[in-house]
Amino acid sequence: MTTPHPYGTPGAPHLAVRGEAHLETAPDLAHIAVTLTARGRDRRATLDDLTRRNTAALDLLKSCGDAVEHLETGTLTVTPELTAHGRGERVRAHRGTVRLTAGLGDFTTLGALVTRLADLDLTRVDGPWWTLRPDSPVHREARQQAVHDAVRRAREYAEALGTTLVALIELTDTRTEPEPFARPRAMAFAAATEDAPPLDLEPQRQHVHAEVSARFTLQPPRL
Repeated sequence: MTTPHPYGTPGAPHLAVRGEAHLETAPDLAHIAVTLTARGRDRRATLDDLTRRNTAALDLLKSCGDAVEHLETGTLTVTPELTAHGRGERVRAHRGTVRLTAGLGDFTTLGALVTRLADLDLTRVDGPWWTLRPDSPVHREARQQAVHDAVRRAREYAEALGTTLVALIELTDTRTEPEPFARPRAMAFAAATEDAPPLDLEPQRQHVHAEVSARFTLQPPRL
């Protein structure tokens, strides 16, 4: 059996094209990070403050029910701060931090939740970061549209040569992923009033790009 020439021959010319798709859609998830801090001269009192703030933040997040789809405790640090001058290891204060991350699939409670979290003492809120789910059907739709675009382009080139496509030789998925956007600014708040209004947070539209390369054989054109 004769092995086809990788670049085609006059009797079986090859055509290589690229197909692309760009889709815009609403996000599926909003991610936030909450950093809780406690600082004091007494180590045990610092730990107690950190534990109390961590519990308050977790209670707020869990009060949203199924809207919070995942909740995780990340980094926990408790660090003694030494005096800058003097001899020996003299501890000036103790500092503790806990970092929580949460993902919400229901955005109706997000603004109120962020406001209430930011109202806690020595609490920093970062986010939101908007994303699609890994299994979002938008990814599949983008890939399919990229393939359709490659076939359309190939047919247009074949038509320009006065011939037709014969067979698909190769199809390669070269890229399917959300397009990068600038990281949102962190939201760091001091304690607010008890009746602080909820923040109005508009979901950021997600852009998905899919790209394929395809190779076809053509009927030999009459040039």
